[in-house]
Amino acid sequence: MRWLTGIVGLLWLSVPCAAAPPDSNKVMAGWLESVYVSELPQHRITAKLDTGAHTSSINSHDIESFTRSGKPWVRFELVLKGAQGKTQAITLERPRLRTVLVKEHNGEPGRRPVVTLELCFNGVEHQIEFTLVDRSEFNYPILLGRRFLAGVAVVDPQSSYLTQPGCKAASAQGKS
Repeated sequence: MRWLTGIVGLLWLSVPCAAAPPDSNKVMAGWLESVYVSELPQHRITAKLDTGAHTSSINSHDIESFTRSGKPWVRFELVLKGAQGKTQAITLERPRLRTVLVKEHNGEPGRRPVVTLELCFNGVEHQIEFTLVDRSEFNYPILLGRRFLAGVAVVDPQSSYLTQPGCKAASAQGKS
């Protein structure tokens, strides 16, 4: 009789559970999506959506910390390879929100400054916290992590480019 209870238990575990319906405020997105950074509004960028990363990151070079009016700032060159292969670079200065310790791909910890940049995702402009890091060795210059995705998108890892790539002119109400 014990064996019968065990079999019934295994059968019960093998029954698929119904998934909770996605939040109606979230969009279904693929693992790759087209985005625009406000400083380069005509330059479509392919971003990788990564639920394994906590904070988003963006390809940056020549990162320099400095102080302005007693507050920490950072100057950096934003280097973005567009969806058509054309690379554009622009030097920016932003307040440094904090510095995070990140485990690099080689296993070593690295410190990265965090800044806020405006990014257009699925037709809406968002204020997103990005770590600044040289991503030139990666396929995609922007990685969107859980901190951003949690309130905005559900990721379908089998799909790509499910969102609308442009940005609405009147999207001030959509800023997050």
